[in-house]
Amino acid sequence: MATPQLQIRSAVAADLPTIWQMILDLAAYEKLSHAVEGSAELLGEHLFGEHPYAGVILAELEGKAVGLGLFFYNYSTFLTRPGIYLEDLYVQPDYRRRGIGKALLQYLAKLAVEKGCGRLEWTVLDWNASAIAFYESLGATVLPDWRICRVHSSNLTKLANL
Repeated sequence: MATPQLQIRSAVAADLPTIWQMILDLAAYEKLSHAVEGSAELLGEHLFGEHPYAGVILAELEGKAVGLGLFFYNYSTFLTRPGIYLEDLYVQPDYRRRGIGKALLQYLAKLAVEKGCGRLEWTVLDWNASAIAFYESLGATVLPDWRICRVHSSNLTKLANL
């Protein structure tokens, strides 16, 4: 019996319902469904509109999307080079441990090299030991001294109006 062929590709606007559903699935997995404030329409505008802010790659098996990576470009002043920040990496539960997450990360690493980026980075929840071990097995360093600072919702407006 033949093994299904994995394909990684850039998402297109027609993929929006699939992308949105995977984002909702990821939020549920991370026990963060309550934090989802956006909509598929707004996401579509930001991914595929006149001025895209982010990109998505999809992992497909036999034409079915089973994973995604949502990313955007950032910049390192110390490296004086752009980088890629992976906002979300998600593989549907029934398709995990098949190399799909690794293939998504490899695709982004190749993209980073092609674009002259100095690094590829992302965050991982501290309770997700299996993800941490997986990332470290690929050569990633989990930075112990850095903490994410975030201002959002009403606090973002308050800061803007100081």
